[in-house]
Amino acid sequence: MNIDLASLTAALGQVRSGNLRGATSTIQAALGSRKGAPASFASAASAGQAAPASRTSPGDVIDVTARFLTPEASDSSSTEPAARAEERSARAEPPATGRFLADSYSDGRDRRDYKLFVPPQAGDRPLPLVVMLHGCTQDPDDFAAGTGMNELAQAQGFYVLYPAQSRQANPQGCWNWFKHSHQQRGRGEPALLAAMTRDVMQHHRIDAQRVFVAGLSAGGAMAAILGETHPDLYAAVGVHSGLAAGSALDLPSALSAMRGAGQHPAGAPTGVPTIVFHGDADATVHQRNGEHVIRACVDATATVEITAVNAAGTRSATRAIHRGADGAILAERWTIHGAPHAWSGGRAAGSYTDSRGPDASAELIRFFLEHPHPADRGTARAPWQNCA
Repeated sequence: MNIDLASLTAALGQVRSGNLRGATSTIQAALGSRKGAPASFASAASAGQAAPASRTSPGDVIDVTARFLTPEASDSSSTEPAARAEERSARAEPPATGRFLADSYSDGRDRRDYKLFVPPQAGDRPLPLVVMLHGCTQDPDDFAAGTGMNELAQAQGFYVLYPAQSRQANPQGCWNWFKHSHQQRGRGEPALLAAMTRDVMQHHRIDAQRVFVAGLSAGGAMAAILGETHPDLYAAVGVHSGLAAGSALDLPSALSAMRGAGQHPAGAPTGVPTIVFHGDADATVHQRNGEHVIRACVDATATVEITAVNAAGTRSATRAIHRGADGAILAERWTIHGAPHAWSGGRAAGSYTDSRGPDASAELIRFFLEHPHPADRGTARAPWQNCA
């Protein structure tokens, strides 16, 4: 096909100004083969996909069939992102309520959209940051609605970052936790998510000692990986219905791990404080994976305290507290009895939630705020991270 002169001239002008994305779009439009736009932030609920907690059939939340396509180059224009411009202009008079802003981050090779909840206390002092990684088929809006994390952030004063997985990187919107190319520091999604976190820290008043990461399902598995690859950045980790870092390196091992047949690779415990939530009726990710997550962060010398949790109107649960030799709490594991593959204590406005369970969001934040980052924690890596 031929491109008309006007379109070619317009595209060249966009290239000269640094607007590579705009030039690509102009050429594609002229050729009549314009690609579809990336998936929007419309939540599953608003798209008519919301489901009750019983919608937990295997494969719905963790989809291990994935492909990776490099998104088109980001716009290198010097224009300040709208979300940051709004945040900067509003610092003089903080609003009475928090704001939920849309933005994106690119490291020059890859790009991801995200949503950021900015609490009303922003600007007064450095505040904590909680990174929340959604599960498969979810997006930031859906995950925020289901976990109720923004409401907690509004009341307690912390930022919440919700990275969005690209459907180009994974057709079901899953984080690629099971691929070795996304399990190492400096590579793939862990590198991109850590860089996104640091970028948000650079543009907002974040307390660097209180940066945390948590996720559900595939997001929980990726949160566990980030705890392994970036212990210098994330002070503590939350894994809900997920798997330990290194549980799988390919599709067959991923399926085995999800059934509970996988073995966590040997290696020294990371020492990164970790809280785990898992339903013992989870038919998608076997609860044994919760044990593997705990074993990855604490060693055999830790003492364990077992308590029963029986609050009126909620499912019963067993809470295992792991303490170090100095008595400090290193990890917690919540086994929620009768719970499916869903966020415990979640709201019906989001997908994959179980309103009958104990409030995982509240317990997660309580645990996080009890575990600020120690100044001497390094960047040690587990042996499996060197796999080719």
